[in-house]
Amino acid sequence: MPRFTVERIEAGTRQPSLITLSRLLAAVDLEMRIRLEDYDDHDDVLDANYAAMAPEQQAVVDARHEATVAAFRDAQQVEA
Repeated sequence: MPRFTVERIEAGTRQPSLITLSRLLAAVDLEMRIRLEDYDDHDDVLDANYAAMAPEQQAVVDARHEATVAAFRDAQQVEA
């Protein structure tokens, strides 16, 4: 597989197909297994709860989310 393909996937500018992902995994001695399960509506419930919030409540939730994402981003930079 061309290096630029892997670089684009790593950079997030390209989404690999299942075949490409299988090849990448095989290169590190892993295999992909796909399992079908009953639909989980957890995210739908969260979306509905968010939509029902007042704009002020949404702003608080958004700020907490951004703080969590920033904390993970900062933690990853320290590890690298």
